[in-house]
Amino acid sequence: MKRALFSVAMLLLVLVAAQNLAAQRKGGGVVSGVVLGPDDKPVPHASVTYQSSAGIAPHAVRADSQGHFTITKLRSDNYDLRASGKGVFSEWEKNVTVRSGQTKSVTLRLIYAKEIPKAYTKSKAKE
Repeated sequence: MKRALFSVAMLLLVLVAAQNLAAQRKGGGVVSGVVLGPDDKPVPHASVTYQSSAGIAPHAVRADSQGHFTITKLRSDNYDLRASGKGVFSEWEKNVTVRSGQTKSVTLRLIYAKEIPKAYTKSKAKE
């Protein structure tokens, strides 16, 4: 009798743990952040490219009008992210570890361009 009760209790524990794991996987992890320009101001509607650190399945999302972005439903893995906007790119933010049920915050700074676009240069006052 005790053995049967113990077996049923163990089975219930395994089922509850499996259900919790499935619920976490279904929701996935989240990466959120902001894209800043060379002037340290948010870049509206910047593009954020992301892929697993193994280079699998590249995707892109757009930042909102305040430069904020959110990537949801990510599998537990390491990801590389890069932003671009107005002809300027950020460095790759490598190996951002994402776990199911967690949110990771990232700031991407646009710094690379052949030339700094006029959008980021301060106009000189005419004398």
